[in-house]
Amino acid sequence: MELLDKLNWRYAAKAMNGEKVAENKIQRILEAARLAPTSSGLQPFEIIVIKNQALKEKIKPVAWNQSVITSCSHLLVFAAWDTYTAERINHMFDLTNDIRGFKNEGWENYRKMLLGSYPQKDAEENFNHAAKQAYIAFSQAIAAAAFEGVDATPLEGFDPAAVDEILGLREKGLRSAVLLPLGYRKEDDDWLVNLVKVRKPMEELVTVID
Repeated sequence: MELLDKLNWRYAAKAMNGEKVAENKIQRILEAARLAPTSSGLQPFEIIVIKNQALKEKIKPVAWNQSVITSCSHLLVFAAWDTYTAERINHMFDLTNDIRGFKNEGWENYRKMLLGSYPQKDAEENFNHAAKQAYIAFSQAIAAAAFEGVDATPLEGFDPAAVDEILGLREKGLRSAVLLPLGYRKEDDDWLVNLVKVRKPMEELVTVID
């Protein structure tokens, strides 16, 4: 019940007070994102953690001038791979083999299957698939932030190409997918803070098939 209580507490804060979030909390939020499940375990994204205020100021104009960009403690940018390559796929499979200390025939056959599939697909299709995986980690970061008592404001309202340019992401084979400012709500400046959370009732959202 504690997690559900925390999720009921959280909302997308529209104003933050600039207070810094303790680094141990940030690291636990990032660890939750790192532990998120992804398709074939490839983790096809990176998370850029921005603490630099000048850099936040550069991003704010290309993110609809939303105040939380600059008033947050840490700005997380979830950046997905621009495409799947043989090198990227092999790296994750080799990492798995190194950590587990053995090779598995079924696992190696699965590697071959992916190598025969993803790299041949259109780069935009691959990016869209990778971005979906980034969103899984993004969701876990939001839940972890709530558990830590940290506000997190999901943001899709930004110019991805502009953010990519500011952070030099394209040169790294990455494209920004979604932003997550982390910080603490500024209650006296947030129109949303005291409004009741509204979600569909369970019967409208869930269909049970016995």
